[in-house]
This record gives sequence, C-alpha cells and structure tokens, in this order.
Amino acid sequence: REVILFLYRRYTMFDNGLTDKIKGTIKETAGDITNDTSLKAEGLMDKAKGKTKEVISDAKDAAEDVVEKVKDSTK
Repeated sequence: REVILFLYRRYTMFDNGLTDKIKGTIKETAGDITNDTSLKAEGLMDKAKGKTKEVISDAKDAAEDVVEKVKDSTK
C-alpha cells in the first residue's frame, strides 16, 4: 500500500497539469489547421483543465510548506 501511495504522489507531483496543457495545445493547433472549431474548443478546455491542476498543485505545495514550518517551529 505504501508503494502505491508513493507512486501516486510521484505521478501527481510530476503531472501537475502539464499533460493536459500539452494535449490541449496539440488539439487547439490541429483545430486551427483543420478549421475544426469543436477540436479547437476541446483543446482550450484541456489547457484550462491543465492550468487548474497546476494552480491546485501549487496551492497544495504551499500548504505543505506552511505545515512543515509550523511543525519545525514547535520542536
């Protein structure tokens, strides 16, 4: 179980929305090239989803830093 949690945390730390942003950029560009507004819209949504994940990941990291500082200050 600990191994699964470790791998999950490693993946979520790495991903932080990058995959969605790349996928979105590809779809948006393909939509532009083919003049497919639906595909372009999908790409924009994927990029927004990736940005949201990035912001959440940054907030989580900041919260974890605060928790660590509080723990360190109570020692």
